[in-house]
Amino acid sequence: MKEEFQVITEKKAETAILVGIITQDQDERKTQEYLDELEFLADTAGVTVMRRFTQKIPQALAATYVGKGKLEEMRDYIKQMEDLDEEVGMAIFDDELTAKQMSAIESVIGVKVLDRTSLILDIFAMRAQTAHAKTQVELAQYRYLLPRLQRMWTHLERQGGGSGAGGGKGTVGLRGPGETQLEMDRRIITKRISWLKEQLADIDRQKSTMRKNRGRLIRVALVGYTNVGKSTLMNLLSKSDVFAENKLFATLDTTVRKVVVDNLPFLLSDTVGFIRKLPTDLVESFKSTLDEVREADLLIHVVDISHPDFEDQMKVVDKTLADLGAGDKPKIVLFNKTDAYTWVEKEADDLTPATRENITIDELQRTWMGRLNGECLFVSALKKTGIENMRKVLYDRVKQLHVQKYPYNDFLYPDVDDNNQNTK
Repeated sequence: MKEEFQVITEKKAETAILVGIITQDQDERKTQEYLDELEFLADTAGVTVMRRFTQKIPQALAATYVGKGKLEEMRDYIKQMEDLDEEVGMAIFDDELTAKQMSAIESVIGVKVLDRTSLILDIFAMRAQTAHAKTQVELAQYRYLLPRLQRMWTHLERQGGGSGAGGGKGTVGLRGPGETQLEMDRRIITKRISWLKEQLADIDRQKSTMRKNRGRLIRVALVGYTNVGKSTLMNLLSKSDVFAENKLFATLDTTVRKVVVDNLPFLLSDTVGFIRKLPTDLVESFKSTLDEVREADLLIHVVDISHPDFEDQMKVVDKTLADLGAGDKPKIVLFNKTDAYTWVEKEADDLTPATRENITIDELQRTWMGRLNGECLFVSALKKTGIENMRKVLYDRVKQLHVQKYPYNDFLYPDVDDNNQNTK
């Protein structure tokens, strides 16, 4: 009897090269740190990075971002990999590119070109779970797409559905006399953007009503760079099961839970993480999600102290908070991941850098970080160290804020369930 064999072919992971520039405002060390983050973004999107390309130029070139010689070097590498049966699927650039730049680069290197913004938008689209998040991401995608239609193929793939109720409502239009395909596509996308804005406005009104129904509870918001451990801390404090993963943007939808510390209840929210070069369209689309930050009584700025560039990450978060109008809110700085922290200064009589085993939380408290304005805490959410001290500080701050905000209320809060609805 003839044997039959079933051939199973596995889909190859997407591959990419990364491209960044070293300028007068961004030295080589900083560029490599940005490319480290870009590689983490690529990994989050399921893309394998094969090689990095950098070029030292005064500033990005208006026509091609990098010079002609660098593009030819990238093209030669891509062809070399093809000869070795190792396909390079795309080139990802660390800054936002114009439609003109993308077209010029693709014509030379011959593979798909993405920029940092489009990669982040792709990740947000992958992560979006609720109708609210999906609508916000779709709006940001169309805002990004609209000025780049010129470089696209002669038509867009028509989408019958979409995020939110109503499916394709507002997406169908009739070709006008003499109207080109590009003009029709622009008109379709413009209508879709208007419809998505209406959907978000309806959702915002519903969420605003929900916030008003929460009663006299102090609101605390976890903020910080992406992947610093906010969701893990949320789970520790609220004893809930918020999704936490060692990936960028694991949390898109704001989660609000009622937390009780020593019989003192308050609301704790976990928000989307910030990142350098966060797309403007994304910030605009996610403003309603960030209302939890703007309306919070207290912010907990979570910092990954083990990250080599955590000081710059802190600056990014502070700037984003200022842009949101929340820069002056009461704040606790919470340095997380102390278990992975490595002390980088060398002792005068020892050429070996100190390791995490010989730097304690007490010693961290005596560094410049421990002397920051306001409250400053050091914890390890993974190892659950410093958590009790954090609870004590949180209790004191929430109680103080409650007395200031509700002087005639003796902590008689209405009960609130996990969906933030009053049960009384």
